[in-house]
Amino acid sequence: MGQKTPFYQCHLDAEAKIVDFGGWDMPLHYGSQMEEHHAVRQDAGMFDVSHMTLVEVKGIEAKNYLRYLLANDVDKLTEKGKALYSGMLNEQGGVIDDLIVYYLSDNDYRVVVNASTRDKDLAWMQKIGSNFKVSVSHNTDYAMLAVQGPNAISKTNQILSQVQQQAVVGLGVFFAVESEGLFIARTGYTGEQGYEIMVPAAQAAEFWHQLLKNHVRPCGLGSRDTLRLEAGMNLYGNEMDENTSPLEANMAWTIAWQPAERDFIGKSALLQQKEQGVKQKLVGLVLQGRGVIRSHMKVILDADTDQQNADNIGEVTSGTMSPTLKQSIAIARVPKSIGEKAMVEIRGKLAEVKVVKPSFVRNGQALV
Repeated sequence: MGQKTPFYQCHLDAEAKIVDFGGWDMPLHYGSQMEEHHAVRQDAGMFDVSHMTLVEVKGIEAKNYLRYLLANDVDKLTEKGKALYSGMLNEQGGVIDDLIVYYLSDNDYRVVVNASTRDKDLAWMQKIGSNFKVSVSHNTDYAMLAVQGPNAISKTNQILSQVQQQAVVGLGVFFAVESEGLFIARTGYTGEQGYEIMVPAAQAAEFWHQLLKNHVRPCGLGSRDTLRLEAGMNLYGNEMDENTSPLEANMAWTIAWQPAERDFIGKSALLQQKEQGVKQKLVGLVLQGRGVIRSHMKVILDADTDQQNADNIGEVTSGTMSPTLKQSIAIARVPKSIGEKAMVEIRGKLAEVKVVKPSFVRNGQALV
């Protein structure tokens, strides 16, 4: 038996198919992954993300600690509730994890890291924290629910108290506000508008049922993955890992090179890689015929060139059938020399793919 979130009984009541996900018993779907996907693109769906790890960073050196720990710079954060996305790197410049950090004050930050990397993340954060006047603690008081879709904000606001409704007025993307026990953030992993909400664990089931009564559809891990892939969002372990730098994972925008005097873990390795030139990049692929692209399939840049040549070969990192586009799409790590077309090896045969930017659908609109 795996670990269970405060919403576990809600999943059972909704007849979810429960699967193991990084040691957690989580819903894969509630009957139809496809219908859940479309609910988020067209209306509103909710995802239990309580398996994500909430870390509180507090102390007089909290800012300096995070400025050293992360590739992005929390010094950018000056307004309470503002959020920042960053990679947390090792000395070799590889991605230990990607995370979101929320600014509460210069001495108080809230960090959300991935579920599958919780133990190593906490160990690393606490190891680095031992050199600073800072406390790094795992907060287990909250359940977390993502409500996503074009109607997600309006449907969620309808169940909030008047005080909470007033608190979220004008709340911008990548901002959060705390109100009457809820921590409400304008973040998400679907390419749609919505909230990610931290709810006191004891109130989780009641909050779920209020959303359910307001016609917000429960959605599982299956649709969460197809939604994030359509949106071109990285998945840890697929598009990035400890052997992949942000420069190779379309995360260069998350590296704060200025001010130059700031040091951060992995900086010297990234500078060396930047000087030498990155040989690979992430691209989007759209299959031009029938079939489905899957992870680890081989990408051939030029079928008329040596298919054993490393400069002619890439690999699919994530692939699926897009419910919105009704075509197979993928993200792949390939040599930088790739052109507008390539081939993917599917069941021993080469199939043509169009090479695009790795973002296929945002806010319900096709981008390819």
